[in-house]
Amino acid sequence: MSDSEDGFTLLELLVVIVILGLLIGLVAPAVLRQLGGARISIAHQSIARLSSVLDMYKLDVGSYPTTDQGLQALVQAPAGITNWNGPYVQSGKLPVDPWNHSYVYHNPAERAGHDYDLCSTGPNGDATGDAMICN
Repeated sequence: MSDSEDGFTLLELLVVIVILGLLIGLVAPAVLRQLGGARISIAHQSIARLSSVLDMYKLDVGSYPTTDQGLQALVQAPAGITNWNGPYVQSGKLPVDPWNHSYVYHNPAERAGHDYDLCSTGPNGDATGDAMICN
């Protein structure tokens, strides 16, 4: 075997790189779509969990926090509330959605058929209306 037959040629290496690039180009978008769907699912689950925490708050205090009190009422007792039995979240700090944005809370609800609105503004943090992920 001569020295010219050892190793790979430049053409062989380029073919392998092109094939890897094509595979990454085809697989990466599907993986990113799955990741986005998982975060939306986590947002729904987190909102459901926070709704349960708000229900515990209501059992103790007698009503849900007002919009002015916000979700901060789950961490720190609002002024004038005597039956507060918190903090109602384990970490002792306000929860954030999967995209690290604060949840939007309104009481009374702006949507019909709900006691309050608890929503995530989604990946961009600027969703409004039907684009929001809500209870």
